[in-house]
Amino acid sequence: MASVLDSIPEEERRRVLSSARRRRFARREVVFHEGDPADSLHLIDKGRVAVRITTPLGDAATLAVLGRGEVVGEMAMLYDRGNRGATVVALEPTETLSISRDQFSELRDAYPGIDRFLVAAMAARIRRTDAHLVEALFIPVDRRLLRRLVALTEQYGHGGAGTEIPLTQDDLASLAGTSRATANRVLRDAEEAGVVRLRRGGVTVLQPEELARRAR
Repeated sequence: MASVLDSIPEEERRRVLSSARRRRFARREVVFHEGDPADSLHLIDKGRVAVRITTPLGDAATLAVLGRGEVVGEMAMLYDRGNRGATVVALEPTETLSISRDQFSELRDAYPGIDRFLVAAMAARIRRTDAHLVEALFIPVDRRLLRRLVALTEQYGHGGAGTEIPLTQDDLASLAGTSRATANRVLRDAEEAGVVRLRRGGVTVLQPEELARRAR
């Protein structure tokens, strides 16, 4: 599978995959909770997950939606002890390849090039965080939400018309760093223009090119 594992040689990649434990999660099942012991990472092989944190006000905020080839829990590989900084929830039936910290440490000792895997995973996280921070500071909220929809359209349907995004308006609001009321207004405007169709628990993108134009 195309993933951050592409950053390491084939032999080392096979060794990583052979040491992993396959885990299966139903829709809405928690992969791990914020505050749990951080003792493994998960490579997503099938499905998609949402990464969520609890805000100082006690609300849940969605930081990212990740899919096949991406990794969650990589911070656990950097510390001997610690707790999860976020909750990860399966948005659909999902399979991951779980690697414990001890397994990963052994692999790093045997194959120093595996450190490139960890660096690639961390770099992907930093790029994503930086991009969202710049948008939060300089991009109006309407466009931020539409940009999240554009990215999700690519993720769920490779940018095609009719792509169904199974995320609630609360999820979309969290991804854009805004309120549900604002998200609802933006989505209703897009629906009236024929760009999207709203449904219970999700959004269908009807005109991806127009959506992308509005998000610029």
